[in-house]
Amino acid sequence: MKAQRLLIGGYGPKESAHGEGLATFRQVIERETDGQVLVDVIWNIMEQGRPNTDLFDMVESGEMFLCYFSSSYLGDRVPHLNILETPYLFHDLDSAHRALDGSLGRALAEAVRVGAGFELLGLWDNGFRHFTNRHHPVRSPTDCAGMTVRLQPNAVHEELIRSWGAIPVPVDLKAGIEMIGRLEVDAQENPLANTVAYGVDKLHRFVTMTGHLYGARGLFAHAPTWDSFPPDLRATVSRAAQEAVSHQREAAEALEAKLRTRLEESGTEFVDLTPEEHAAFIEASDPAIVLAHSGVPVELFELAAP
Repeated sequence: MKAQRLLIGGYGPKESAHGEGLATFRQVIERETDGQVLVDVIWNIMEQGRPNTDLFDMVESGEMFLCYFSSSYLGDRVPHLNILETPYLFHDLDSAHRALDGSLGRALAEAVRVGAGFELLGLWDNGFRHFTNRHHPVRSPTDCAGMTVRLQPNAVHEELIRSWGAIPVPVDLKAGIEMIGRLEVDAQENPLANTVAYGVDKLHRFVTMTGHLYGARGLFAHAPTWDSFPPDLRATVSRAAQEAVSHQREAAEALEAKLRTRLEESGTEFVDLTPEEHAAFIEASDPAIVLAHSGVPVELFELAAP
């Protein structure tokens, strides 16, 4: 009997936490099906000279079974996903995982199926975003006043930066990295893994652990293929996805700790906010939080509550 083949993919290094997640998915599928289902992996589609958004097209057409992707890219098609663009939605990783693995995650999966036609098999961590700059330590929103800040184009994110008294510079990733390198902006905000991957750590000595936004990457699968699986294979794929979620999250958390140690040893100055300082950032962010709430059903925020 000829083995069935599934193609999965992403847009990051094989050695990244996301790459480890894909590897775990493949390992579980091939082990539990005794090789009757084989999994081919495109670790980083951009290495083929293609934009990362091609992954969505490949999954939608059925050429690829599954890809991971930042949830924000589907916000226009699935407005429910925009809840994850709300500043200070989650206090820590544990509260995020409880919500995403529970009722909130199930509601988002249903919305993705209806709005985009994908089967959402799980949500990976893309880390909490933190504020970095090249000038001085930041302990309060007033310390950000007048700084130009590169960020991804997003109305809520832009309002957040304005609410801190800074000047948002919304540009895509490639242009943003170039502007940071030319010292045309003062600051940026990203998870530590991205800050290092983009080389920003070589230019920004100051990191404030604001944790202002939590990033999630969904495992989006081709729904017709998923629906065609017999019950036993569907159960196996579901288990593989959940093991991949667990492994990726653990790898991402371990990487953040490792990167912080490395950056501190190389001279980066970290600011860990006190509870009072953290509360001041949340209070200043209220206009952005209100804007985020305006586009998402209120019941979703109830599902996200601790």
